[in-house]
Amino acid sequence: MDKIQADRGRRRLLIGVTSAIGGVGVGALATPFVLSMLPSARAKAAGAPVEADISKLEPGMMVTQEWRGQPVWIINRTPAMMAQLEKNAHLLSDPDSDRSEQPEPCKNVARAMPGHDNILVVLGICTHLGCSPTEKLKAGNEGGMGSDWPGGFLCPCHGSKYDLSARVFKNMPAPLNMRIPPYTYLDDQRLLIGANKKRG
Repeated sequence: MDKIQADRGRRRLLIGVTSAIGGVGVGALATPFVLSMLPSARAKAAGAPVEADISKLEPGMMVTQEWRGQPVWIINRTPAMMAQLEKNAHLLSDPDSDRSEQPEPCKNVARAMPGHDNILVVLGICTHLGCSPTEKLKAGNEGGMGSDWPGGFLCPCHGSKYDLSARVFKNMPAPLNMRIPPYTYLDDQRLLIGANKKRG
């Protein structure tokens, strides 16, 4: 009787161990197939949409996301930054973005999707020679920009300046406002850059 119970115990142990090893093996075999369904680095570089988490983007902060090998800046503008946008119009080369590239819903002073006016999503590339400007988000003389600086971006290569909607100031080497890429909101905390519509 004891021998039969011992054999059953060994059998259960052997079945349990075999099942666990089989599960690990199936997982190891399935992993390459699952990973092959995700966009490759080459596909991402070629323009596959990329997702950006903005849940931790506090007012006044900026994060950078790469899309098509280019930096995409995502800025959560404060109420003070937003208030400055209307005041800049007379200083700008293309205040209404008539000559500049952006998705149609972003053709407004904020250059942002309606309902998310405070969030600017822009390619961080100067429209003069393709350099990457530096952020000078704070208004005033911080960073040596002068006391009348309204906040925005400065291209250190040739001096082009942009406001907090990435609109170029008058008499600058850059001919156009910085480009707004196609993007959409998946929800209030996630963006999809490179697509005008939600996946699904």
